[in-house]
Amino acid sequence: MERLRNYLPEYYDEIVEFDALTATEGMEFDGLYSDIERLLNESYPESSTIFLDRYERDLQIPIDPTKPANQRRSVIISKMRGSGKVSGSMLKNVAQAYDGGTVNVAVDVPHYTIVITFIDSLGIPPNLDDLKQALEDIKPAHMKLEYKFRYLLIREIHNVLTLNQIQEIKLSNFAGGAAIV
Repeated sequence: MERLRNYLPEYYDEIVEFDALTATEGMEFDGLYSDIERLLNESYPESSTIFLDRYERDLQIPIDPTKPANQRRSVIISKMRGSGKVSGSMLKNVAQAYDGGTVNVAVDVPHYTIVITFIDSLGIPPNLDDLKQALEDIKPAHMKLEYKFRYLLIREIHNVLTLNQIQEIKLSNFAGGAAIV
């Protein structure tokens, strides 16, 4: 209402009918602005929520509504980044779209291997299977993929963290860590 009233000359401030008019039209315009903002958010996979299945369908990605939205988004973004000539930087962009952290890509030519090293994230990323499939789809057929993960080391926690802080760390962040049942 105030935004709409600011566009009018000051002499309309004293007219009661214009107060009622700007109040009702102001609510309509606020709704319109909200709808436009929502539509703009849906236009980009990084912020989309409702149209994720549409992106997946367009990119020929299997639709799985049981997956968390952030994992579905990472698959969509990596698929969009993974088109064109295959290069180390393309593989890096795709891998970073899944992980969200820094990823190093190295090519071991004599052994026909592409090594993906996760630098920032600890343990195995939750959607590693999706990443493996995406990279498998875009890598050259004669190359194999190898993954290296970062885990917490004793020197990173010994005399650095308290016992309470260590207990809060997920077990999967340690090498060989698995859930205790």
